[in-house]
Formats: sequence, C-alpha cells, structure tokens
Amino acid sequence: MNIIRLTALATGLLAINAFAAEAGGAPGGNVAALAAPCAACHGADGNATAAIYPRLAGQYRDYLAQALREYRSGARQNAIMAGFAKTLSDADIKALSEHFASMPGKLDDLSHYEQGD
Repeated sequence: MNIIRLTALATGLLAINAFAAEAGGAPGGNVAALAAPCAACHGADGNATAAIYPRLAGQYRDYLAQALREYRSGARQNAIMAGFAKTLSDADIKALSEHFASMPGKLDDLSHYEQGD
C-alpha cells in the first residue's frame, strides 16, 4: 500500500475507534456497538468475506482474547489491529471475545478432504 492509502486508512480507523469508545464499550455499553468497527474487515457476522481477513465467528473465546491482548501490548504486530486494540479495556476484550465466540462460524477443518486431491 502506498503512504496516502495507509494515511487514509489510519484516519478512518481512528474515527471508528472514537465511535466505539463513545458507544460505551462493554460490559456497561452495547457489545454490538463495540464490535461495529470489526465488521469492516471481519464481516458483520464475524465471517470475513475476503480471504485475507480472519474469521472471528466461532473461534475459541480464549484465543480471541489472547490475540487482542497481544495486539494491544505489541507482542503481535499488525498496525491496523494495534490501533483498535490499544483502545480496548480488559472488559472490552472479554466482551468482544465472548461475542464472536458465540456466533455461528464457518470455520472448517480438512478432515473431510482426501489426501492427494
């Protein structure tokens, strides 16, 4: 991506983060409002439509929480996710993790595929 596109993306992400913060976060706020920025990449139902974005729906709650904590701390590197995660409290991470883990997922394993196909 070029610098202009990255700058525009970062500006948009900051605006979305501000909206989510104003929505009150969780647990006292509305988890749907807190999860709204996630829909841009991960889909409104947590099942991303583009292969470059991970599916969140149906993932293990503990995995999602750990990933968000690692983005927040910088242990996991992704400029976009770091921008979102830095604004999240522990309660927000818990609420988001539970929210996406409870959604029906389209995750798949390879058990029904034959070797060599």
